[in-house]
Amino acid sequence: QVQLVESGGGLVQPGGSLRLSCTASGIIFSITPMSWFRQQPGKQRELVATITRDYITNYVDSVKDRFTISRDNAKNTVWLQMNSLKPEDTAVYYCKARPPYGPNSRFDSWGQGTQVTVSS
Repeated sequence: QVQLVESGGGLVQPGGSLRLSCTASGIIFSITPMSWFRQQPGKQRELVATITRDYITNYVDSVKDRFTISRDNAKNTVWLQMNSLKPEDTAVYYCKARPPYGPNSRFDSWGQGTQVTVSS
């Protein structure tokens, strides 16, 4: 099964930075598109950033130019560098693997996520 373990969250002041990490297992990581999602309090989970097997990145407008997604296939790890954090970035952040060959229920599960709280 696909297993995803997020870490790196915490409490940070507005304008501060955090770097989230996600380590994956149960997949061929190097061919697997990876994403970060977040769920803000009282809101639905939303896609924040993606990175493809070819290292192409995409971001939701609200984090563009502040967040950077990256990956290291040798470490089976994807990161989300978050700079200039705002209170509205407060959320539980989850990483997600997308099946490289179409829908596959093995990829549907979520990890525990990591809490990011931006507050003064």
